[in-house]
Amino acid sequence: MYILEQLARLLDRPLFPWKNVLVGFSLGQFILEGLLSFRQYKVLQRTKPPQVLKEEVSQEVFDRSQSYGRAKAKFGWVAGLYGQIQNLAFIYGDILPKLWGVSGLLLTQYFPSRFQGEISQTLLFIFGFNIISTVLSLPISYYNTFVLEEKFGFNKQTFKLWVSDMLKGQMLGVVLGTPIISAVLKIVQKTGNSFFYYLWLFGVFVQVFAITIYPIVILPLFNKLSPLEPGPLKAGVEALAKKLEFPLKELHVIDGSKRSAHSNAYFYGLPWKKHIVIYDTLIEKSEPEEVVAVLSHELGHWSLSHTTKLFGIAQSHMFYIFALFSVFVNNKSLYQSFGFIKEQPIMIGFLLFSDALAPMDAVVKLLMNILSRKFEFEADAFAVKLGYSKELAQSLLKLQIQNLSTMDADWMYASYHYSHPILSERLKALGWEGGKVTSKEADSEDPVKAADREL
Repeated sequence: MYILEQLARLLDRPLFPWKNVLVGFSLGQFILEGLLSFRQYKVLQRTKPPQVLKEEVSQEVFDRSQSYGRAKAKFGWVAGLYGQIQNLAFIYGDILPKLWGVSGLLLTQYFPSRFQGEISQTLLFIFGFNIISTVLSLPISYYNTFVLEEKFGFNKQTFKLWVSDMLKGQMLGVVLGTPIISAVLKIVQKTGNSFFYYLWLFGVFVQVFAITIYPIVILPLFNKLSPLEPGPLKAGVEALAKKLEFPLKELHVIDGSKRSAHSNAYFYGLPWKKHIVIYDTLIEKSEPEEVVAVLSHELGHWSLSHTTKLFGIAQSHMFYIFALFSVFVNNKSLYQSFGFIKEQPIMIGFLLFSDALAPMDAVVKLLMNILSRKFEFEADAFAVKLGYSKELAQSLLKLQIQNLSTMDADWMYASYHYSHPILSERLKALGWEGGKVTSKEADSEDPVKAADREL
């Protein structure tokens, strides 16, 4: 506490140019990401696939993947520039203090006195800010869905579904955001300088609550989950879960094809009750054993405690963010630099603090990507030990081709942006070469899996 208090005094310096500093952070990050994207774009201009993919991917598929990657890179740069211009317009146009003032005016004119106060004004401000941000993002979202993804055959959404998803998202923001934001502000108001302890505990509660209600309340608003029908795939997944003592509660198929042709599989749930979700596109385009191989990788994350470790890291990160926020929440020079002379709204302070944290967030992102890629290699190795090296490699290849995923990457770009190793790295680690697995470890098949085959 003493260190935080001293740091707060050090950073609260009259006339300190916080606006210029935060704009500098934003521009610096934009330039950095632009340079990384330029390096990656040169890789996307290559005409030959990586050596490990030479016999696995046709020239036509590789060319199409490269074209898709270049299209996304160009779009990403334009979207980033659009966002940067929007951010600068918000800052130098003093949109935050103006919108805060309008929110207070509306509250005074149209709401009873019992609804007056910072919490109510913050809610109006957040919802207004969200509406403005959503409207401004519409051109980018529309182009990405109905032009870019449509061009390469991935978009399956109708305009009606796109609008419906957007409206449902706004509705959820109001329904879930109102109590959460209100509780956050109340905690900060009532618990003094030690608010970050209580805010952190509340954050943990919200996460657990979200895990519980997401499949019951939120997911059905956007997708339909159906029980996986009996057959080789269901039997294979259940056998895998039983072997690993994975607490499988239900197996679901999700109608991902209603929005996209991309494929995936994942699991969710509390420690004692897990649900596995498989995209219908993955089932449609893969053999049952290949889907089981993908899930052996996913359950490898669980068996190796990756999910637990990442959850623990996330909680530590959240605590560190809230603790640092306590340094900025009463920083008068920060508020004044952005036009808040008489008031110091808590939520405004958090928004500005988030911008001030950008350089540190970039470092955290890099470190988390390094850790995540390490975990991905370990989960692949776990699947290999179960005897799924061939099927996993085949599935990864199919997913790569179906999704037109990037087949090669600049190492600096990948380090900063990718939480997963690229396909060539994963195949090399699996010992995949020339249509077969060559590593000795991969050649030794799990006896349980072999027995399942005989059955």
